[in-house]
Amino acid sequence: MLTASSRWRKDEMERVRKQAHCFFADNISEDDPFLLYAALNSGNHCKFITKDLMRDHKACLSDVHTQHLFFKWQQGHQMAIKNDLQRSKLTFQHTLSYDTVVQTTGDSWHIPYDEDLVQRSSYEVPTKWLCLQRKTQGPAPS
Repeated sequence: MLTASSRWRKDEMERVRKQAHCFFADNISEDDPFLLYAALNSGNHCKFITKDLMRDHKACLSDVHTQHLFFKWQQGHQMAIKNDLQRSKLTFQHTLSYDTVVQTTGDSWHIPYDEDLVQRSSYEVPTKWLCLQRKTQGPAPS
């Protein structure tokens, strides 16, 4: 899971370089627009890795609907790095194949929630799901 951090550890970067094509920009550069353009222009299959949570970019969008679309796009394309400290292994946390927002199918609802009422970022999976199903009416008594 991503955490707010502006610095990559050197060992993380070496492992990433061995497993992926990389483009690096100086910390002082405004590289986010280039990253977003490259990811969007590369097509729906493109995934990207950054420790930037992109909250400031989402906040700049003009309306709630567009912010929600950006959140869903980010959720499906931004990957995180997982470290297995036991084995010194670096793996990618892949994007989910489902939305972590309220879902409904017919007469049932699946609602993600966190007991601490913490707002999650796009890449964070809810800790619990509340599953509700509408009671069906049985046959009327005769």
